[in-house]
Amino acid sequence: MTINFLPDLIYSFFLIFGRVGVMMMILPALGETMVPQRLRLVFALSVSIVLYPVVSNALPALPATLSGIIWLLISEMIVGAAIGLTIRLSMSALQVAGTAIAFQTGLAFAQNVDPTQGTQSAIFATFMSMTAVTLIFLTDLHHLMLGAVGESYTLFRPGNILPIGDFSETAVTTVARSFTVAIKIAAPFLAFGLIFYAGIGVLSRLMPQVQIFFVVMPLNIWIGFVLFALLLGAGITLFLAHFKSIVLMFVGG
Repeated sequence: MTINFLPDLIYSFFLIFGRVGVMMMILPALGETMVPQRLRLVFALSVSIVLYPVVSNALPALPATLSGIIWLLISEMIVGAAIGLTIRLSMSALQVAGTAIAFQTGLAFAQNVDPTQGTQSAIFATFMSMTAVTLIFLTDLHHLMLGAVGESYTLFRPGNILPIGDFSETAVTTVARSFTVAIKIAAPFLAFGLIFYAGIGVLSRLMPQVQIFFVVMPLNIWIGFVLFALLLGAGITLFLAHFKSIVLMFVGG
């Protein structure tokens, strides 16, 4: 007795895992660097197993050559990387906003390790990124990302020509929208910084014998923390709406 379906089964599973695995290593919240790689790998395998009966009919037939199989696998990994990186780019809004807030409040040199980025960033940016990751899970937006994984097989069918132009345009649009959201989040702090430092300039001209900048710096930090506490909810809500709109591009929303 020969088992003829095993090559097709293995080929289909690894084709699915190629796209899903890359996405799970990159997506925000689900693929953070603070999550152990083995845990992310197990999760990617689990999602691939669940998706297999759903998307197996959308997969192309087993190519007759090894080079054809390798090319299809690479294509699926490119699609997964493009989708994951596009959604990951939306997180840059918090990095830009947090850095701008830190500059305006005089805490730009207060650096901390950001687990979501794997690098050092301003303390406000780190706090906002961690808060956003927590709220992504609390608001069930991670379910929407899992939906994007499944819907990607409808938008980008395996075996078709890679839409490199569309991917590039989407990435540029995401960066532009993320920067706009970052400026909106940091706008109150930018206005405060403009008024505050203009006032310091006037006082320094009126009292040149006093080092007014060092005198009022604690007040600048204190007011910055008060503003941050008052506006954090509105800023994170604005970011979550932006994040949801980016993910919805891949689920037909």
